[in-house]
Amino acid sequence: MPVQPGFVIFDYGNVLSQPQNRAEIAAMAAVFNVPVARFQDAYWPDRAAFDRATMTPEFYWTKLAERLSRTLSDAGCERLIELDNLSWANPDLAMVEWARELRGAGVKTAILSNMPVTLRRHLDRFCPWLPEFDYGCFSCDVGLVKPAPEIFLQCLAGLGAAVAETLFLDDREENVVAARGLGINAIHFTTPAQAQLEISRQYRLPFPIRSSGDGRTRAQA
Repeated sequence: MPVQPGFVIFDYGNVLSQPQNRAEIAAMAAVFNVPVARFQDAYWPDRAAFDRATMTPEFYWTKLAERLSRTLSDAGCERLIELDNLSWANPDLAMVEWARELRGAGVKTAILSNMPVTLRRHLDRFCPWLPEFDYGCFSCDVGLVKPAPEIFLQCLAGLGAAVAETLFLDDREENVVAARGLGINAIHFTTPAQAQLEISRQYRLPFPIRSSGDGRTRAQA
């Protein structure tokens, strides 16, 4: 029998939002005057600490600059923060609308995201497209990052969710594995169309994910 989830938990990046925008990635690399590939190699090593808020935004970007053998002015740091926020702030409209419809139909929803405080503030101020959720669990607020089991447990508790009645969507396999290890139903998300195919096979929810093509509906180029 298909499972009928009463709770759906969404990752943010690459699920509710589209993949990081390449134009802003290139602009960040240009701040340091380095190739995009070199910038991206320097971007990720400290990202978990940044997401966990054990590293301030200024220290994160300064350390990244040192990794690239560059110096960074205050203005350069502010510009990088702005570009980084913008790069993660393009909605996947199919997923955003589905989250809104589910909550309107009485399914309790949450965001569970590894997210730095700078992006968290940007979303609150400048992204009215993000729908209402019953609960938000952000790494920068709780000092934990996925795939640590504790952040999943905190999200479940905050949502008031029963494990067996919860569906979790995330684009990272290690997070999906961690969720399943706690008994949470989980889907490794790649596109809205792929997610809907898996949902239709295993779960019963009041609305399908409505998408066309590969399901990535761009709000900006």
